[in-house]
Amino acid sequence: MSAAALPRAAAPLLGFGRLLRRYGFPVAPEQVSGFMQAVTLLGPRSMADIHEAALATLAPPPDRRDEFEAHFQSHFYGNTAALVEGEADEETRIKDDGGTSQEEIDVASQEEGGELSSGAEQLGVRDFRRDGDGLAAFRRKLAAALPARRSFRTVRTHTRGKLDLRRSLREIVSADGDVPSPLLRRRQTVPRKLLLLIDVSGSMKLHTSDYLKLAHAAVQGADRAEIFTFGTRLTRITAALRIRDRDQALARVAALVDDWDGGTRMGPTLLAFLSVPRFSAFARGAAVVILSDALERCDHAELEMAIRRLSARAFRLSLATPLAGDPRFQPATAALRAILPVLDDLVDGSSISGLTDFILSLARTAPAAAAIWRRVS
Repeated sequence: MSAAALPRAAAPLLGFGRLLRRYGFPVAPEQVSGFMQAVTLLGPRSMADIHEAALATLAPPPDRRDEFEAHFQSHFYGNTAALVEGEADEETRIKDDGGTSQEEIDVASQEEGGELSSGAEQLGVRDFRRDGDGLAAFRRKLAAALPARRSFRTVRTHTRGKLDLRRSLREIVSADGDVPSPLLRRRQTVPRKLLLLIDVSGSMKLHTSDYLKLAHAAVQGADRAEIFTFGTRLTRITAALRIRDRDQALARVAALVDDWDGGTRMGPTLLAFLSVPRFSAFARGAAVVILSDALERCDHAELEMAIRRLSARAFRLSLATPLAGDPRFQPATAALRAILPVLDDLVDGSSISGLTDFILSLARTAPAAAAIWRRVS
C-alpha cells in the first residue's frame, strides 16, 4: 500500500519509521508495517501502547535505546530537549536522500600534509554553480568501460549457448513433431555496480567540487552507480544526482549534505555505511572507489576494519587520494600502511582527467597497490 493510500492517522507512525532510518537505525519496511499493525491491534488506548508497539516491532539496538527514546519523544511529543542533548555524542549520523532505482526524482593552492584534517564536526553549505570540465566523453564511455559480470538472466542466441529444452520442445509440439533448429540461450553479461565514496571534509575542500561533478557524470552514464559523501556524517546523494541538469543536481546535493568542510571520521562513517544492510549491498560485487586523502585523525583501527570489510564485499576496492599528485608522496601514515595491503589500487586523485582515465580502466587488471608502492619506494 502506498503512503498516499494509508489512513491519515497512520502518517505519524510511518513518519517515525522513516525518521529512524534517516538516523541509521536498521529498520526494514516489514518492521514499519508490523509497527502500524501492532498499534491497530492495541487500540491504541494511550501513547504508552504506541511506545510498547514501537519497542516490540522496531527493535532498537540496546546500545542506542536512549537515542531511540529521544527520537520517540521528539516525533510524537515535540520534545526536542533530549534529542539535542544526544547530538553531543560521537555517533555517526546517516542521511539517506530516499532515492531508489524505482523512485522518481523531483525535479589555497597547496595541501599541507594534513594540517586541514580534523576529527571535529563542523556543519556547512556549499555552492557548486561554477562549470567547465569536459566530462561528456566520460559519461558516454562509462557504461561500456565498467567491469562486467555474468548475470543469472539469459537471452536467446544462435551460437555458443546452452540448449533451451523447454522452448525447443514447445517448438517441436507446435510444428507437429518436426525437429526445427534447437533454441539456444546464454547468460547475459552486465556491467558491475560503481560505488563512489566521497570525502567532503575540510582537508578535501579544494577537490570536493570536481568530485561531485565527476559523481554526477557517473550517475548519468551508468545505470547502477551509487554515490555517498562522508566527513563526520554519511549521506547518500544518488537520487539528487539523477537530475539531468548538473547545476540543479549539485544545488540539491549542496542542500542535502550537512557536514561540508568539517572534520574527518573516515573509519566510523565507513563502518556506519556497512552497518546498514541496504547500503552494504551496494558494495557487493561492485567497483568501489574512495575519493579521500585518508588522513584519519582518530585511531586507524576502525578505518582498517572498515576497509577490510569493504574489500571482502567489493569486486575491486580503490583509493584515489589527491596527495598522490605530489611526486614525493609515499603511503607512510599509520592508516595508509595498515590499509595498503587490502587495497587493489592507490592512485592519484588530484585531477579530474586522471580520475576519469582510471575509472574507465577498472575493467583492466593491474598489480595490487602494495606491489606498486613497494616498487616506487
